[in-house]
Amino acid sequence: MSPPSPRKPIEKPFKGLTSAAANRILGQIGPNATPDVAIHPLRLVLGKFLAPVSILLEIAIVLQLALGEYVEGAIIASLLIFNTALGFFHESRAQSTIAALKSRLALNASVLRDGVWTMCPAAELVPGDIVKLTLGTVVAADVLIREGSILLDQSMLTGESLPVEAGPGLESYAGALVRRGEAVAEVCATGVRTKFGRTAELVRTAYVVSTQQKAVFRVVRNLAGFNGAVTLLLMVYALEIGMRLSEAIPLVLISVLASVPVALPATFTLATAIGARALTRAGVLPTRLSAVDEAASLDVLCIDKTGTLTRNELAVAAIRAMPGFDENRVLALAALASADGGQDPVDAAVRAAAVSQRPNAEALTVTKFVPFDPAIKMSEARAIDRDGSALRIVKGAFAVVHGISHPSPEAELAANELEKRGHRVLGVAIGTDGAMRIAGIVALSDPPRSDSKSMIDQLRRLGIHTVMVTGDAATTAAFVAETVGLPGAVCRPGEIPDRVGPDDFSVFAGVLPEDKFRLVKAFQNAGHTVGMCGDGANDAPALRQAQIGIAVSTATDVAKSAAGIVLTEPGLAGIVASVREGRITFQRILTYALRSIVHKSRQVLFLGFGLILTKHAILTPMLMVISMITGDFLAMSSTTDNVHPSSKPNSWRIDALTIVGIALGLFDLVFCVGLLSFGSLVLHLDIDTLRTMTLVILAFNGQAVFYVVRERKRLWSSRPSLLVIVSSVLDILIIGSLALGGVLTAPLAPSIIAGILAAAIVLALTMDQVKGLLFAHLKMA
Repeated sequence: MSPPSPRKPIEKPFKGLTSAAANRILGQIGPNATPDVAIHPLRLVLGKFLAPVSILLEIAIVLQLALGEYVEGAIIASLLIFNTALGFFHESRAQSTIAALKSRLALNASVLRDGVWTMCPAAELVPGDIVKLTLGTVVAADVLIREGSILLDQSMLTGESLPVEAGPGLESYAGALVRRGEAVAEVCATGVRTKFGRTAELVRTAYVVSTQQKAVFRVVRNLAGFNGAVTLLLMVYALEIGMRLSEAIPLVLISVLASVPVALPATFTLATAIGARALTRAGVLPTRLSAVDEAASLDVLCIDKTGTLTRNELAVAAIRAMPGFDENRVLALAALASADGGQDPVDAAVRAAAVSQRPNAEALTVTKFVPFDPAIKMSEARAIDRDGSALRIVKGAFAVVHGISHPSPEAELAANELEKRGHRVLGVAIGTDGAMRIAGIVALSDPPRSDSKSMIDQLRRLGIHTVMVTGDAATTAAFVAETVGLPGAVCRPGEIPDRVGPDDFSVFAGVLPEDKFRLVKAFQNAGHTVGMCGDGANDAPALRQAQIGIAVSTATDVAKSAAGIVLTEPGLAGIVASVREGRITFQRILTYALRSIVHKSRQVLFLGFGLILTKHAILTPMLMVISMITGDFLAMSSTTDNVHPSSKPNSWRIDALTIVGIALGLFDLVFCVGLLSFGSLVLHLDIDTLRTMTLVILAFNGQAVFYVVRERKRLWSSRPSLLVIVSSVLDILIIGSLALGGVLTAPLAPSIIAGILAAAIVLALTMDQVKGLLFAHLKMA
């Protein structure tokens, strides 16, 4: 990141602000903290009650209370509360993002007030304060350094893996960590006006409606529109035949209940909760349930380089020895000119490499060590050899070390080659004052994780395009991308279009937090379901905006809170597990959604036919409620069913789904109409017995439909889960027992119940053929 233009230095000695002046400014601009924008629990609850399905259920409750059917009204109210409570319980756990951002700023700072150095909460800092930055300090506000020199780790904010040297006239951002040195600085921005605070504001404003939310709305909208039109025709017909108002109003109520996929939202929530539990066992922690479902649709994955594809730690990547030296000796000399201990990442990387390679070098005794000086960009050691001769060993920026040594074209060529590959290049020289020569070159880099390439290969086989996003320079980014298996074009800084496709670029280099946020939106604008994988505060806005934000195990609290899922185990295998579990969850939800469309598109039409056939409503509100409970809620067992995840990203093709559902619903309607006609015209059953028969028909054929739509291939292609089988048996036993015993219904002969069951089996086998043709024609899987 390019430093800002130096500002006019303040006069010494530093005076700082008075307490009175600081309090006055604090009152004007507010504390050095992010605002609390968490959604109030009451607002979450109200949002659930105003959802499409909830509104339809509320209309049904009002009608039942108006008719004096308090038991039925109470049952529907219980279903409504169940739906709301289940959704609220899971969603209320996702309100930690801003709290984590605020806790990140909840630090103490050494500040000069009233001419005295004192410790105060970082929230009380104001522009104009003079603060002291020392080793291990987290910078609490955006500051301008006035005196001293420090090494700053800004990787969690800027994404740059290499630490930055900062001296007088340069700016440091809130959230940076001081790795070396000491400095005095002036606060220039606090709270949401800091670069870190603007990240918090981007997280607050980032929002995308989940695919699941849109799917629920469109399913309910399509069903409500279709059934609403049929219900209107029913009312016109009822008035035409002179039906009494006492019968017509219950008919409207039954039609409303028949139209509502009452357990659809609860099933969506329960399916994703079960998927989330399975992911937890795989080392993945979902923080938003919608992320589990979104993982199924994921087709573009943006991966942050630093700390995600790479380890976010410097390591020796290459050594080039000059004539007269070998690599072991070059590394040994570099280690002698490195601090033993401390937090300097360059020295730590060199010493770690020296220990792992156990280099053999001539015995040298260090007599003096001078730590790295940012002013001259070198560290050095004074030593004596076996003969007692004094030697000087230096390590530092190649240009500086080469400048004090005998010219070496070979070393310059090697340094240029390594720099083009994105490495940080250090020169190592040995000799005496005025007679130094280059011993070799040590190249440092942030190495890729061991599993990065294999993970990207697996994602590619799953139909997911992966792109790398980084704040590093284009040359460094391109080299890392090639290493992990992402060849392709590099998008340079400032060139992100409003709409972008995954095949346009493999790498986006030199990006800032705002750029990552814009990149995710650009992919979304092009119609893609986007995942963002990152680890730092700089990734938080993009993690929040993406349909599925993924924070790696080493991520900051900020990134973890903003993400939809958090990988709790090292490595990136959890991303592949999330995609597969998401696709399993999608198939389970798809089964229930398709079943709902088939049933709800057939149900009101069936009621209409019954009205025409018998001149009465063929179900009472109580029987409709029983059908809903035994059918819709027992069918929620589909959330545990055995399914086959698809090999490509899924998508909610609601229009195609509606076409298949209505087509199967009409096929199902023929079955229902045939049986009801047989009962009325052949068996001459009275209206009460016909109502019992209707309840049995709806239950038994509901099971037939479920087993047809649970499989995308033939209905016997996979074994149902144990809970699915148990639920089916319970449904048949409950309805069969009520019909046989005449409980809440008129009794029905055992032979008729057995005949309906046999006809339902024939329906399942026949409908399975129709389903296969429809799925093949509409390319559904």
